[in-house]
Amino acid sequence: MVSRMFRIETGVDKDRRDLLRRRLRDTNTAASGILRALRGTPSERERPLHVWALTPTGALAAGLVGHTWTTWLHVTYLWVDDIHRGVGLGSHLLAEAEHMAVTERGCLNSRLETWDFQAPGFYRKHGYEVVCVIRDYPPGITEYTLTKRLG
Repeated sequence: MVSRMFRIETGVDKDRRDLLRRRLRDTNTAASGILRALRGTPSERERPLHVWALTPTGALAAGLVGHTWTTWLHVTYLWVDDIHRGVGLGSHLLAEAEHMAVTERGCLNSRLETWDFQAPGFYRKHGYEVVCVIRDYPPGITEYTLTKRLG
């Protein structure tokens, strides 16, 4: 039972969100020697990693947006325009991101999420393994989390 001495509020509050994030990070750092060792190092922060494929006119043909954190590459988005699919462009972007993550940032692993109608087969073909399946997320769709050992 929640005590009557608290007032419960809802609503977006960026200042409180940032305070909560800092306090959670501090709590986690105090509880984990690994996270404590990361504090203040370059590996502590997420670093954006973007790879773009542009047409000769500069239009976006495909792109990969992700970030690296510690020894992990996280692929957030990978998209190829319909007219450029089937020629290996997505494979090339993924390989480039993985190469950059390994050679420039010391990453050992990669992870991503994809839905059943998107590209789980594509990622499996590139060496990713399914580590989590969430059915009905959202309803009627299955989400997969996949990982890959790099290098």
